[in-house]
Amino acid sequence: MGHTSAIRLGLTGGIGSGKSTVGAWLRERGATLIDADAISRATTQAGGAAMPAIAQHFGAEFVTAEGALNRQRMRDHVFAHPPARQVLEAIVHPLVGTEIQRQALASTSRCLVFDVPLLVESAHWRHQLDRVLVVDCSVNTQLRRVSARNGWDPETTQAVIQAQSPRTRRLAAADWVIFNDGDKLEHLQHLVKQLADRLGL
Repeated sequence: MGHTSAIRLGLTGGIGSGKSTVGAWLRERGATLIDADAISRATTQAGGAAMPAIAQHFGAEFVTAEGALNRQRMRDHVFAHPPARQVLEAIVHPLVGTEIQRQALASTSRCLVFDVPLLVESAHWRHQLDRVLVVDCSVNTQLRRVSARNGWDPETTQAVIQAQSPRTRRLAAADWVIFNDGDKLEHLQHLVKQLADRLGL
């Protein structure tokens, strides 16, 4: 059974902020990291829980030969037919929610870290968490890191950043903020260590 008195910490941040690095380090310190994105991807991989309903609603052409979601075709379809996104989300989101609950209940850690990309945008998350941690950096830093990491041109990177929640909105929802604007990992590691100590990890 899950650790009933565990701290439930929401973790979010814009693309290129270092959110995943912070999550991984908290996990190393003994937190249970529940990655909503990874769970969501797993539901649409070959044999994933969402695939029968996706094939039924959208048709076999949205399923690869291996039995996974044809992501590119779905992206194009959702772009051309915006209501299709709601149909897809109605299939995937409940499955993700169930798996998040399962992992949370199975945890024996003192701290559950919920890595949720759209935590600020989603109305139902806030009341399920004790604290929200935002990993933050300037937009210029995001542009530089994401372009270097993904090899994207500045326009593509800018479009992805603009599609996410604005910094001001994320920061307004934060209980704690780790500002990760520099390039020194040691500094970030020091901030995460301070936080882990505070969380009893």
